[in-house]
Amino acid sequence: MNQIKLRKRIRRIRKKLKKVNVNRFRLSIYKSTKNISAQIIDDVNCKTLVSASSLKEKNNKTKKGELSVFVANQLAKKALDKKITKVYFDRGRYKYHGRIKVFAETLRKNGLIF
Repeated sequence: MNQIKLRKRIRRIRKKLKKVNVNRFRLSIYKSTKNISAQIIDDVNCKTLVSASSLKEKNNKTKKGELSVFVANQLAKKALDKKITKVYFDRGRYKYHGRIKVFAETLRKNGLIF
């Protein structure tokens, strides 16, 4: 896909989310072909509060779906330690499907509300 189209999609999604969710932090997600990472961002102060990634913890034998579950569990644990429960899910340019969907469902099971 063209980079301009991807940027437009990202801006469109974030604009809609920011209108609806005023008093929540943003949970931004990034996935590559082998890894997945996520962070909870405070847009008012422009700071990352919590982050988790599969870059360093990856085994060659684990599947991508299992990595999503692992990173989601890590992120939820860190967020609950900092007493963050309400976030809004910024999926970026990715469809809510596959690894992204597994990631979101695991976060919901672990206590994050979005």
